[in-house]
Amino acid sequence: MLTPQNRAPQNRALRAVTAVAGVSLALSACGSTAEGDESTTPKADEGSRLAVSYANGIAVLDAESLEVVDEFETEEFVRLNSVGDGRNLMVTTSEGFQVLDTRTPELTDVVFPADTGGHVVHHGDKTVLYADGSGETTIFETGALGDAGKLPETTTWTAPDAHHGVSIVLEDGTLLTTVGTEESRSGAIALEPDGADFKEIAANDTCPGIHGEGTAADEAVVFGCEDGALLYRDGEFEKLQAPDEFGRMGNAYVSETSPIIVGDYNTDPDAEGYLLDTVTLVDTEKSTFKPVALPEGVEYTFRDVARGPEDLAYILATDGSIHVLDPVTGKITDEFPVVKPWEGPAEWQDPHPAIKVNGDIAYVTEPASNTVHAVDLTSGEVTASVELSEQPNEIAIG
Repeated sequence: MLTPQNRAPQNRALRAVTAVAGVSLALSACGSTAEGDESTTPKADEGSRLAVSYANGIAVLDAESLEVVDEFETEEFVRLNSVGDGRNLMVTTSEGFQVLDTRTPELTDVVFPADTGGHVVHHGDKTVLYADGSGETTIFETGALGDAGKLPETTTWTAPDAHHGVSIVLEDGTLLTTVGTEESRSGAIALEPDGADFKEIAANDTCPGIHGEGTAADEAVVFGCEDGALLYRDGEFEKLQAPDEFGRMGNAYVSETSPIIVGDYNTDPDAEGYLLDTVTLVDTEKSTFKPVALPEGVEYTFRDVARGPEDLAYILATDGSIHVLDPVTGKITDEFPVVKPWEGPAEWQDPHPAIKVNGDIAYVTEPASNTVHAVDLTSGEVTASVELSEQPNEIAIG
């Protein structure tokens, strides 16, 4: 089991913090604020923090100032995922899912053991962990993690065959989980609680290469396929066919107040690199799957799309700008220059720009300059920046 590592002195990675609130970038968005919010400078949720991974370590940053609060040593490469309680993160390591408390902050000795930890999904009041090496799904009440002093009570379900999968639990207790083997993945099943176990209530095997999930309004869940998407709604699965023979959606970017899911989209199974120039819009009410080509020169990776204010999608592209996409029309409505132009990674694990959104604030990493930026998505202004002494890789919000 991993234990907390020796902490470096506070602010070891901090070289400079530059607050640039009020310095407008070109092409600002509409300046409306959230309903009932009279503030003209939106902020992240009060008291929130974010974590940034780098080679052999993690830095915890204040969400408003971006000041480095503390740092922790880790394995060379770890993944970061939000738990959904506004406090804790899961750090995926070789031992499993280790809890990082961003409030304390502390890289705790609480670890959910997992053979090759994979996806972390939070929805409603449940957080679900999936272990690719064993096919085990671990479910717990998100609020039960608390101050992470010990492991909460869990419910588990193990797939017949281990595979790179994902699971989600709906508010009525239904467990949706992928089906596959180490060699291939084919679809998903829906299970309902049955005493101490689960029983199957629906299944679909028409989703080759199933990967990723997202929950839209009214708990419509979409999984990505190599030839479209798989929709689960009102107790039934429905296959949404892509217009291309190979039309892969692998990641879903969602707002639970919008019926439209934004997905990444790839039509070339032999493509080199990880850059994409098309997104797909999945309307869960109309059961439609619509690819939308982005403007020329606008490319992104799986780390570069997020949903934010007004249910819009925000795409951090290789031209260095955040492009604002209206999922209803499929049109780009605005552009905010943030970082310098960049190239795609040679391997997906390699540091490259990423975006995460909390409220009206987007957090953007710029590995080329070892910098993290905070961007007001209602105006396009960069409100804070911090230069680290290490190259940022993954980012997550506590």
